[in-house]
Amino acid sequence: MTHLYELQGITREYGNKKVLDVPELRIEKGRIIGITGPNGSGKSTLMRILAFLEKPSSGDIFFKGKRVRDIDESLRRKATLLLQESRLLKRSVFDNVAYGLKARGKTEGLSSRVIDSLSIVGLDPSKFASRSWFELSGGESQRVALASRLILDPEVLLLDEPTASIDAGSAAIIKSAILETRERLGTTVVTVSHDLDWAYGISDEVISMFSGRMHSLGPENIIHGPWERAEEGTLLKKLDDGQVITASGFPGSSKTAVIDPEDIIISIDTPENISARNAIEGTVTRMNLENGSGRILMTIAAGGQVFYARITTLSLQKLEIIPGSAVSIIFKATAVKWI
Repeated sequence: MTHLYELQGITREYGNKKVLDVPELRIEKGRIIGITGPNGSGKSTLMRILAFLEKPSSGDIFFKGKRVRDIDESLRRKATLLLQESRLLKRSVFDNVAYGLKARGKTEGLSSRVIDSLSIVGLDPSKFASRSWFELSGGESQRVALASRLILDPEVLLLDEPTASIDAGSAAIIKSAILETRERLGTTVVTVSHDLDWAYGISDEVISMFSGRMHSLGPENIIHGPWERAEEGTLLKKLDDGQVITASGFPGSSKTAVIDPEDIIISIDTPENISARNAIEGTVTRMNLENGSGRILMTIAAGGQVFYARITTLSLQKLEIIPGSAVSIIFKATAVKWI
């Protein structure tokens, strides 16, 4: 299979600081890929590289099976990037949406294409086309910005926090517009989002990033220090409510640990005589169905720490867990890895 994107050994450095380190990434045509992770994890840098707006410091990018050697305007037109706060031009909504096609000299059927694009993002053209840029709410502005990208029929649509700081209704409409565009044009979509509900509701696959690296499919449990040394070579992390995470192994210079959601067992009771060193009590705050795996990604709050775990739909039915349920988060000390 020829992937739309294939990244090999990609790094990006600013000065002496490495902000991105992606040994390998493949993105298939027509897929919707979600990327999550904390601020500073390299998500936006990766998006600019995928949009051909920035060159990596090292490594190779293949697009549609061909190695990218020189970035030119024709290549940039294959992908369009929508930023979290995309600024509109100081003109009417119609002119904002039409601008990209006009700049490319594609004015045939312009009015009908603007009308179609506004309709896709849930804005009535008869009401919005003549409005000025300053007459729009935050959610409406973001939808106009999206319409200005969709009218270009992009092969790749890159979205950097497209639902940040907008209302839930606009977020739902943006989701519908993206899914419709993928269905109609076969557009490949890569979206960065802190909103796990939104990301899992739209993505075929969700990737977690931390400190410039891709760590796993879906979010991981990132545990920051400080850690205290204890007996038998273990390390302890005290949570805000007094509960303690026990880790084994020597972290070296790292003060940050990660726990794979696959290594966590969820129980409604704390079992006796368990071999695992950790049994943390918490409360389920969110549950998301993963499109790719068909399993449930569960978010649990415990002592100021957020944990993620995966369970099957059958296990969910047996445990009768719902948001607000009290559960035990069980994992071995050896499941705590250092990054």
